[in-house]
Amino acid sequence: MTLSDPHPHIHVAIDDDVGRIRLDRPARLNACTGVMFDALHEAAMTMRVAAPRVVVFEGAGGNFCSGADVSGDDNERIEGADHALHTMRRIGDAVIALHDLPMPTIAAVDGVAVGAGFGLALAADLLVCTDRARFSLIFARRALSLDFGTSYLLPQRVGLHHAKEMAFTADVIGAERAAEIGFVNRVVAVDELDDAVDAFVRRIVAGPPLALSMSKRLLDNAATSSLAQAVEAEGLAQNVNFGTADVAEAAAAFVEKRDTRFRGT
Repeated sequence: MTLSDPHPHIHVAIDDDVGRIRLDRPARLNACTGVMFDALHEAAMTMRVAAPRVVVFEGAGGNFCSGADVSGDDNERIEGADHALHTMRRIGDAVIALHDLPMPTIAAVDGVAVGAGFGLALAADLLVCTDRARFSLIFARRALSLDFGTSYLLPQRVGLHHAKEMAFTADVIGAERAAEIGFVNRVVAVDELDDAVDAFVRRIVAGPPLALSMSKRLLDNAATSSLAQAVEAEGLAQNVNFGTADVAEAAAAFVEKRDTRFRGT
């Protein structure tokens, strides 16, 4: 499917039910300007409407994203944001939109993912990185506090104590340590990144889109719901599933001893 890029440095594409949002500004390690953050929000909205079965976040040129571009280019400031708080709220809208995409998402991380770039990686449901990937909550080095959702997303992945250590020290975390404390799903060699991401993509694309989207919502809501609320939400979701053609297809495939062909209906 041909889509319009929301920004010269942000490309969006859908091919065979796989959406891709790609940062392409290698000269700046894919750092994002204010306008680019707005464009990421637009890219997320495009994916929500186009509804691929999975979306991959990736960066060009051997790096994922070095965070916010603080060079101060007036042409790349968010239009209509006449106060820094308005700017930050618009930037926050981008990470919310990316995190809240209804389909599963995967971050493919090579090189640096720091600051807001780390937040972008954490906004994905799954994170696959190379063995040379480097992560950092770099904010403290700039006399800043956390942003782009990192104060919410990282503790959910690694627990409060690890998150505080990373926030207070602004240390650079390598791939091995990232796997040890648990915020990445796979660590692979550089030349194996595409294959590792594609392996996840194939499994997800072959799955039932509606059921997976509801499982994603259930898991995302778990941290703020009680067991009773979770069980009720599960019941409602299953009631939707029972009425889909995909459930009938799963039953037929089981009886006929063949692979399922889920259509998301």
